[in-house]
Amino acid sequence: MTTLIIGGSGFLGAELIRQAAAAQQTTAATYATRPGNASQAVWYHLDLRDAARLDAVMTEVSPRLVINASSGGADWAVTAQGPVRLALAAAKHGVRLVHVSSDAVFSGARIRYAESSLPDPVTPYGAAKAAAENGVLAVHPAALVARTSLIIGDGGSVHERLVHELAAGTRDGALFTDDIRCPVHVADLAAALLELASGDGSGIHHLAGPDAVSRHELGVLIARRDGLDASRLPTGLRADSPLSGALSVRLDSRSTQRRLSTTLRGAREFCKAPRRPSPSAHE
Repeated sequence: MTTLIIGGSGFLGAELIRQAAAAQQTTAATYATRPGNASQAVWYHLDLRDAARLDAVMTEVSPRLVINASSGGADWAVTAQGPVRLALAAAKHGVRLVHVSSDAVFSGARIRYAESSLPDPVTPYGAAKAAAENGVLAVHPAALVARTSLIIGDGGSVHERLVHELAAGTRDGALFTDDIRCPVHVADLAAALLELASGDGSGIHHLAGPDAVSRHELGVLIARRDGLDASRLPTGLRADSPLSGALSVRLDSRSTQRRLSTTLRGAREFCKAPRRPSPSAHE
């Protein structure tokens, strides 16, 4: 079985490659700017805006499973339209597709969101992710869409780097105390995605941790785990900042968790243990 990881040079993509290869799956991966460091995968350059190139990669790799872990930010052509092109190609080739989405599709008005909750994004990025969800399932109804939250690892995530820089005083900014999410560990998320992919489920699934924490509380947990002075982390309120976006978005993952053998740990649990070195990956 060949697994193709779209966005394999990113943080989640690198972990998906590691776990797929450890499970003895033949693995291929794509990159937008430069390949990642994982030697277990065969690398292909791919721009999801290029339908011809996408079809060529699918033909050459001939995967049985495609996991889309790519991120194009608020670029509509990449983040909204690219996954639909991918879904069309996967449906054409008869390939299982798992598309990774985000809690950014929600406004925070309801605070807790189940899989049945309708997206109501308030940012361009959230709107692009919501459009991708709808488009993917419209053209490939057998696809699985997995929404997740802040992805944390053992030192390699964007949020962890931010915490270290803020604690060291090498970066300006603040960690918001009113910005609540349900962080998930990258290893748990990758394992859950691969487990879901091995089944025949479709539609929307939530894969986030059970602990709802503010970005500041998460920063304190990371600082304590890594031996940093948590008192040096500056605080602030997102509501007082010029940044757009939801305040409190809590993905309810209980329904999906009941179907999984993989445990999605909460931030208070996975930040207890000292971190292990993370393989570097290109964003």
